[in-house]
Amino acid sequence: MGDLEMKIRGPMRKILTPSLDRPRAASTTRASPKRPVLLGRSPGRPHEAGSRRSARSRSRAGSDDQVPEPGVASSRDDQKAEIHRAVQVRAEGPAPARGPGRRAALARKYYGQVLRTSADLQTSACVAAARPTPRHVREALQNVHEEVTLRYYGCGLVIPEHLENCWILDLGSGSGRDCYVLSQLVGEKGHVTGIDMTEGQVEVAKKYLDYHMEKYGFQASNVNFIHGYIEKLAETGIQDESYDIVISNCVINLVPDKRQVLQEAHRVLKHGGELYFSDVYASLELPEEIKMHKVLWGECLGGALYWRDLAILAQKIGFCAPRLVTADLITIQNKELERVTGDCRFVSATFRLFKLPAAEPAKKCQVVYNGGITGHEKELILDANFTFKEGETVEVDEETAAILKNSRFAQDFFFRPAGEKLPVSGYYSERQSKDFITDPFKLAERSGSMKSRCAPDVAGSCCAKKKSC
Repeated sequence: MGDLEMKIRGPMRKILTPSLDRPRAASTTRASPKRPVLLGRSPGRPHEAGSRRSARSRSRAGSDDQVPEPGVASSRDDQKAEIHRAVQVRAEGPAPARGPGRRAALARKYYGQVLRTSADLQTSACVAAARPTPRHVREALQNVHEEVTLRYYGCGLVIPEHLENCWILDLGSGSGRDCYVLSQLVGEKGHVTGIDMTEGQVEVAKKYLDYHMEKYGFQASNVNFIHGYIEKLAETGIQDESYDIVISNCVINLVPDKRQVLQEAHRVLKHGGELYFSDVYASLELPEEIKMHKVLWGECLGGALYWRDLAILAQKIGFCAPRLVTADLITIQNKELERVTGDCRFVSATFRLFKLPAAEPAKKCQVVYNGGITGHEKELILDANFTFKEGETVEVDEETAAILKNSRFAQDFFFRPAGEKLPVSGYYSERQSKDFITDPFKLAERSGSMKSRCAPDVAGSCCAKKKSC
């Protein structure tokens, strides 16, 4: 990681760069000559090659269903029972599932065969509460077909602001819930593409294309779904600089090569575009016991990135520094999984990464929000550090000024030189960089998110339809 750290300069380096003695979770399992086989891993079975071609051909052929591995349950009920047995026993260590191909196969099986509704989940990683959702987004969510909603396993509702006529790519679109919500918000002149590696989920999404087109009154569908890998967008034919926004909802953690995912998102974004995504992050660098635990991997915890590493990866690729939007602590609802994770904590957090054009550095300035964004007429919450109220003047730092001037938000603000004399009323002083909130765990604790909850006006949690957690 040292070569990445050297690329970071300026006053934010101390905040963004991990210390040399990185915090690591203590190992919680004792050594044993024998390890139990969890979730159908057969001792001595050769590791999966992991190529995209072989994975897709296996999925098409249905080989997982037709020729079960030794120890792999052949029915959904048996698979669910096996998961529950796996997390209830006092395991001496995780099954030796290794390599990106094996992990991708595990994720396909977990989300394509084992999970049928959010009730099958073992943690709150995919049912984390979201911030209050605007009325027009809640109404759009109610128009999504029930099966699409029930088969969706994201952490919150990942819907950014100002979407009219935008082209949006959803990484790991699953059953298509967010895509169908977004398709209403971008309108007929906009377009939404969803990509997912689980063929069964893509089939569910495609099944309701005509249903939603008719429901929205569109002349033609403005949504399409692709079966593929989010770290290999070029192989699906997605072109450079073809999307205004890329979103992802609790999926990047399932990909071992997170840098490649961010690199591909950066490639397909237009200048001024953004990656707006919710994902799971760890408070420590994860030990192998957690990374290789099959249930924790499927529940989005085993692949969680140490939160400080996001800034290093993002800025190495060319994004601006990550802007933290929301954060909620994750609860583990199983004693055995609590024992495995030990002192490591997890958080579901939403970040936005902007891709700005190469230009002269922006200067500090004063901005006034004009209230023109649908659903955010009174105020626009850019992130945890900046809330812009209609008609009020805020002095912003150089990077925030560059984001507002070069993104789709430019038409929603008036810009004035810094230091211009203004009336006392409605003036906010500049926030110093040292006051910026960058730690999602601190934000979650500050907002009281350690208690799971389902607010009546929150549409973002998977338990919203059930009215209770």
